Amino acid sequence: MNSVLIVVASTFGLASIQAAEPAFGIKPNVILVITDDQGYGPVGKHGHPWIKTPSLDALHGQSTRFERFLVSPTCSPTRAALMSGRHPMKNGITHTILERERMALSTVTLPQVLSKAGYTSGIFGKWHLGDEEAYQPHKRGFDEAFIHGAGGIGQAYKCSCADAPGNKYFNPTIRHNGSFVKTEGYCTDLFFTAALGWIKKMKEGDKPFFAYVTTNAPHGPFIAPPSNTKRFTDLGFSGKTAGFYGMIENIDENMGRLMKKLDEWKLNENTILIFMSDNGMTGGGSGRGKVGISKDGKPMEAYNANMKGQKGSPDEGGVRVPFFVRWSGKLKAGREVDHLAAHIDLLPTLADIAGIDELPKGQVEGRSLVPLLKNPKANWKDRHLFTQVARWRTGSEPTDHMWKGFAVRNACYRLVGNSLYDMRKDPFQKTDVASKHPEEIKSMRAAYEKFWKEARPLMVNEKAPMSPTRPYHVLHAKQLKEGGIPNWQPPKL
Repeated sequence: MNSVLIVVASTFGLASIQAAEPAFGIKPNVILVITDDQGYGPVGKHGHPWIKTPSLDALHGQSTRFERFLVSPTCSPTRAALMSGRHPMKNGITHTILERERMALSTVTLPQVLSKAGYTSGIFGKWHLGDEEAYQPHKRGFDEAFIHGAGGIGQAYKCSCADAPGNKYFNPTIRHNGSFVKTEGYCTDLFFTAALGWIKKMKEGDKPFFAYVTTNAPHGPFIAPPSNTKRFTDLGFSGKTAGFYGMIENIDENMGRLMKKLDEWKLNENTILIFMSDNGMTGGGSGRGKVGISKDGKPMEAYNANMKGQKGSPDEGGVRVPFFVRWSGKLKAGREVDHLAAHIDLLPTLADIAGIDELPKGQVEGRSLVPLLKNPKANWKDRHLFTQVARWRTGSEPTDHMWKGFAVRNACYRLVGNSLYDMRKDPFQKTDVASKHPEEIKSMRAAYEKFWKEARPLMVNEKAPMSPTRPYHVLHAKQLKEGGIPNWQPPKL
């Protein structure tokens, strides 16, 4: 994503990773919570008029917050960037299905990097970087994996991307370290419970841990516990919107549960807690027409912090998300960082914090955010960040779509197609200033063209044949035949 990138695909490996002095003097535990399709707007402290998020509001006040944190327009791409420290297309990801959601096997992942500093890693929830066995998280550096398949619970496509058959948001079948288990309860509650059980176990050990808690909520279908939807249906919201907002309030309840346990277990001073979303807000709260009725009987539009664009858009609203970083005793609470940061920065940041000063050769193009965590006003060199919605038809030549669904962003401007916006003066993209800045457009387009030429050879999934089987379906049937699906026993917290 930098304007100058060096990528040598043949030299990826772990041999070059070495341990050094941790950036803050100790190796903290890391908990990364990432929600699915929530976006920036649906947080109480971000001005949302209807949902109540007391736990996220508290975390907002306790954190160093990156106010211009950018990700990809859809889920698999963002997750690949977090796991690799580079643009998702350089991991082969140009879609969320059709074998094009699979993270290249040459990619060295974040947990593999952290393992060189002694970390143990666990994932709880959504993976969405390949359902075939070689691509699964327990094969990519995670020591503990408690996940659903595909991009959402119950999803299945004409390719390898498919969850366990017949799965629902309540009582889902989960793949736990390679084997299926039957759970009881609501999906988000289950993922947090599994994560908390593992964290409780890890806190007694002598190794730092990385917990990746990755909810499928509030991704559609918009199903929340009735206790979370009732308030919104009583206000007159449609079932879809009530479900979307209810899912977010349920996430907030679970964030409160997590924060309470971290305090109870005295983990706050040696644990970094990060909260973010994977892309802009989804259609559950889209504001496409009248989605609710206020108490005075007037129709209400959904709230997206007045940004242009939502999930799947190259505009700011499609890629800007919350990014809260809390570390009691190390990071000052209530600070804002206005410098531009992105998903590709997470891996080098955590590596820096863990004391890893050499990263997989030729792979990582993000920057460590440690200077900004220490001083939000630190000097921060400008760069170009690239957005590409992709999702073109499988079998077509990607370069034919190069100039469609793209955006280039730097500290001041966002170029979307042929339109240019001054994001400092016009953060909501209301005024196209392209005619006033032809040289800026020329520079941004040149940077994007250079990026594309580097990325195109690494799009390794473009001609991949569709899998004749759905691995989760095959493995599920095999386990049923050989011994059945046992009930999962929730940990005692």
